[in-house]
Amino acid sequence: MPSGHDGDMTIPESSFTFDAGGAPVSAVYARPSEPFATVVVAHGAGAGMDHPFLSGFTRALFSEGLAALRFNFPYREAGRKFPDRPPAAIVAWRAAMAEAQARSQGEALWAAGKSFGGRMASMAVADGMSAAGLIYLGYPLHAPGKPEKLRDEHLYGLTLPMLFLQGTRDTFATPQLLEDVASRIGPSAVIEWVDGGDHSFAVAGAKREQAEVGASLAGPVAEFIRKRLAS
Repeated sequence: MPSGHDGDMTIPESSFTFDAGGAPVSAVYARPSEPFATVVVAHGAGAGMDHPFLSGFTRALFSEGLAALRFNFPYREAGRKFPDRPPAAIVAWRAAMAEAQARSQGEALWAAGKSFGGRMASMAVADGMSAAGLIYLGYPLHAPGKPEKLRDEHLYGLTLPMLFLQGTRDTFATPQLLEDVASRIGPSAVIEWVDGGDHSFAVAGAKREQAEVGASLAGPVAEFIRKRLAS
């Protein structure tokens, strides 16, 4: 569990909307006193920003001394099920980072996302979006059962720090394939395996609420960011 600085219950979250390429989307932001970085967090394809996994993760980041902004993609805001195409998702990512920048006090801005959200963050960075680093909460390297069709080409030109948090039973990323991808990216890419975790980081036999599962990932993320800022 995260080690607390400002317990997450004492940090008020503010809700607002911002424009993402002509589409208003919702966001939630909270800031502890003197955060050492801000993490902008995007949801996965099948759930929005208020999913307990994502809210649990961001609230635990506050306890680690990080500010956090989580947001919806336009398709989710509009109630559509099919995710936005990359161009629209990249526009949303750029707008979310601009909102975080406007609320920051000059600290580093990191881009993080669950599955689809993390992949779109990496595509946005490959397209020129500025970020101090990338955090993947279950990178969708390939569709389940289709390891021959990798979603990796855009990753190899990226030189910023990248943390892949991945379950060893994640059907969206065969472990050996992800290890190979990370080694080709180079030393800036680090994988931290969650033993027995699936794509949602659920571990067989371990009954935990989704908010608790999300919160359990905040510590490794904070440690990774601290190390990169100190190096």
